[in-house]
Amino acid sequence: MENRIAETLKILTEEDKVACETVRISENEPAFNKKLLFIESYGCQMNFADSEIVASVMREAGFATTSDVDNADLIFLNTCAIRDNAEQRVRTRLRQLNVIKKKKPGTLIGVLGCMAERLKAKLLEEEKMVDIVTGPDAYRDLPRLVEEAETGQKGVNVFLSREETYADISPIRLNSNGVTALVSIMRGCDNMCSFCVVPMTRGRERSRDPFSIVKEAQDLFNDGYKEVTLLGQNVDSYKWQAPNSVTAISTNVDNGTLETQVNFAQLLEMVAQISPELRVRFSTSHPKDITDEVLHTIKKYDNICKYIHLPAQHGNSRVLEMMNRTYNREWYLERIDSIRRILGDECAISHDMIAGFCSETEEEHQDSLSLLEYVRFDFGYMFAYSERPGTLAAKKYADDIPADIKQRRLAEIIDIQQRISLERNQKLIGTVQKVLVENTSKRSVNDFTGRSDQNKRVIFPRENFKVGDYVDVLITDTTAATLRGYAVEKVPVS
Repeated sequence: MENRIAETLKILTEEDKVACETVRISENEPAFNKKLLFIESYGCQMNFADSEIVASVMREAGFATTSDVDNADLIFLNTCAIRDNAEQRVRTRLRQLNVIKKKKPGTLIGVLGCMAERLKAKLLEEEKMVDIVTGPDAYRDLPRLVEEAETGQKGVNVFLSREETYADISPIRLNSNGVTALVSIMRGCDNMCSFCVVPMTRGRERSRDPFSIVKEAQDLFNDGYKEVTLLGQNVDSYKWQAPNSVTAISTNVDNGTLETQVNFAQLLEMVAQISPELRVRFSTSHPKDITDEVLHTIKKYDNICKYIHLPAQHGNSRVLEMMNRTYNREWYLERIDSIRRILGDECAISHDMIAGFCSETEEEHQDSLSLLEYVRFDFGYMFAYSERPGTLAAKKYADDIPADIKQRRLAEIIDIQQRISLERNQKLIGTVQKVLVENTSKRSVNDFTGRSDQNKRVIFPRENFKVGDYVDVLITDTTAATLRGYAVEKVPVS
């Protein structure tokens, strides 16, 4: 067994830090006779996928992406509004960019995404250097808005659409390792959770047609990608209805039966059938909508990863009702029990949890802790409640839990999750995990890093393998966040 690597226990890997603390920037591409576009993206996977759409739209307008903000002609910040610290970070970044704008007056700066949608004109009034403000449904309009800004006007479009899915736009893969890719299957959200700004910043829910989704995934596989993640605010509510002009389509599932509509379980199967060598992930599920049909589809296909992100948000039914989550503690636990019954204990489950929501009592906080103990999540995204202006909670409830109590309760949640994450990972010591190689390890060029089927980060000696290979790794050591091991050859059972 290899020597243990001294490592501070943590819940999230570098790639999976708390939402809105992750930042990605565009990379360099050939730029002969083209203007340079720098994109800095904050927050969630949906934002990262949107930046790939933006890059594609702007390429058609004569721009090439760059990683050098100082040389950029156009700078876009694709923003997140889910927490206050995310907005403050963007404001700080805008002040930094103002220095560049003063040195190079022709540089244009645009704020895109959820923060742009939420703050709109306020950004133009307070952040004088902002030239363009564009919401998540107006990215097709960016070339026109840039032309307006080049004449000295302000380019603004924060219109929310009921139809826009960008289904016909082929995203430019930014920050790509050439192995994993994001595929957006729907936009917006109809779940009016009282703490959340997403319905106000991303609009109503609408599903992208399955033809374009399968084609995008197929094209990615043809280009050498080995894994796609199907994205939506609530993938389980995906539902595509055939237009009146289309009476039925073949979903290639259930012996080729024809369907006039496609739900998420059917879409998942359609993508999984592209190739057994193409891994399929999805995010995010909603406890009120995830069905046994979805779970049985996951079980049916080895290439659909046995990992489900199922946000709980809280462990107490009264608080869940105040959050307008539309389920109670018992419903959530029944869904967990169904996952265990159909997919087994080896299926990894992660969560979101909020500490210190309005009027939360100590006893109700204990319900969240007991939920963690019952479910035994593999990892989680944990936050202290942050009131967002305009949300139902901000209008109806007092943010009455003192900051020190919020932080103490959050620390207790994190402590329990750290222990459980470590215990769950320790059970994998001695097992062989199929790992998709994604990158060289940040700590050593002699190691590769990849993820297992259960979304566990695995580090192992690189030997003669290459990025994009599937490697069977015997797990020999673990922390709460990372598995370590070495490659082995599986011996088939005769």
